Amino acid sequence: MYAEICATTGLATFLILLYWIFFGKIVWKSNVPLGSKRSIMRKHRSVGNIPPIYPNGWFALAQSSEIKNGQVKQIVALGENFAVYRTENGIVRIVDAYCPHLGANMGIGGKVRGEDLECPFHSWRFCGATGKCTYIPYAKKGVPDVIKATPYECLEVNDLIFVWYHSNKEPPTWWPEPIPQISNRTWTYQGYNEFFVNCHIQDIPENGADWAHLTAVHGPSILDSYLSEAVKHSWTDASWTTRSEELAADSGNKSACCIPPTPVISHKHIATSCLKHNLILFNKYHMMEINVKANQIGPGYVELQLQTKFGPMCIVQTVTPVGPLQQRVTHLMFSPLLTSPYAKLVMLGECIMFQRDVDVWNHKKYMDKPMLVSEDKNIKHFRRWYKQFYSISSPTYESAKDSLEW
Repeated sequence: MYAEICATTGLATFLILLYWIFFGKIVWKSNVPLGSKRSIMRKHRSVGNIPPIYPNGWFALAQSSEIKNGQVKQIVALGENFAVYRTENGIVRIVDAYCPHLGANMGIGGKVRGEDLECPFHSWRFCGATGKCTYIPYAKKGVPDVIKATPYECLEVNDLIFVWYHSNKEPPTWWPEPIPQISNRTWTYQGYNEFFVNCHIQDIPENGADWAHLTAVHGPSILDSYLSEAVKHSWTDASWTTRSEELAADSGNKSACCIPPTPVISHKHIATSCLKHNLILFNKYHMMEINVKANQIGPGYVELQLQTKFGPMCIVQTVTPVGPLQQRVTHLMFSPLLTSPYAKLVMLGECIMFQRDVDVWNHKKYMDKPMLVSEDKNIKHFRRWYKQFYSISSPTYESAKDSLEW
C-alpha cells in the first residue's frame, strides 16, 4: 500500500511538473528598495546633468491581459495620469484620468458603458476615441460641444497596450509593428518579469551599445560563486548600428546590382544590436549558444530575437518612465510550445542577468560628458541617435521636481 501511494504521488508530481514546464508561466518581480532606504538612496545620490526625463514615443502601460472587457484602470506614467479601459466590444482606449467637470479620477471607480467611460462623481460619459462628452444625466439642454476629456493615441500590439507621448502633442510618425508569431498565436507566452529601476531612461537602452560591460557584468556565472571559475558566460560578435545605416548599406549593394534601393526615411527610430552568447565550462566546453538580435524601436521598446540550438525565441522589452528618475521595465518571453522548457531556462537566466544591470543603474550617475576610449565609440553614436526623441519642450528633471514640490 505504501509503495502504491509513493508511486502515485511521484507520478502526480511528475505530471504537474511536466505540465508547468510546458504550460506554466514565469512571473518574476523585483522592486527598488522601499521606504526610508529608498529615500536615503535618492537624497544622497548625485544625479548629474541629465537629458529630458520623458522622451517622445510609444510606451507600454500594461499587458493586454491586465485590462479585461469593461474594465478601467488608472496608470501613472510620463508625468500623466491615464485612465486605460477596454470597451465592451474589446477596444482599448486611453484618456486623461481626471474628469474635466470637477476633477474626479475616472481610472478609479469609473465604469465602462458600451464604448464610453463614465465618471464616478456625476456619471458624465466620455468617448475614449475623441474625448467628447456624450452624456450628462441632468443636462436638460444636452451636452455642450466644448466639454471634452483629453484622449490619447493608443495601440494594442504584441500583447501590450501602448500610449503615444509627445511633449508638443504631435501625432505619431511611426508605430510598433506586430510580431507575426505573437499575433497569430503560433508561439506560446512563457511569462514575464518586472523591474523598477532608479535611473534615467536613456541609461537602460544605452546598454545595447556598451558591449564592454558584458564581460564585467554578465561574464560571471549565474550559479553559486564557488563555480565562478568553472562556469562563465562569453559574449562575442557584439555590434550596434542604426536601421537607417543598415538599410543604406544594403541599398548601396542593391544599386550596384541594378536593384532598386530600399527607402530608409521611415526607419530612423530603429537601432539594432547583435551579439553571441556561449556558456563556457572549465574554459573549454561551449554550451547554450544563443545569437541575439535586438531591435530598439523608439526610446522605450525593444524586440530581442534569439536563435538557439533548440529553435527561435523572442523577448519583448518595455521601458516606461513612471517618475522623473524611475523606470518600469518588463520582459515578455515567447517561443514555440515544444521549446518551452528551454525558453523558461533562458528566461530565468535573463532575470538574473538583468538584475545585475539594475544593481548598477540604481546607484549610478548620468555622465553627460563621459571619458571614453576609442572602443566606446558606439556609446557616442547611440547618444546622438537617441537625441531625436527629445524636443525643446520635453520635461526636465528640474521642472518635474518643481511640479512635485507643493
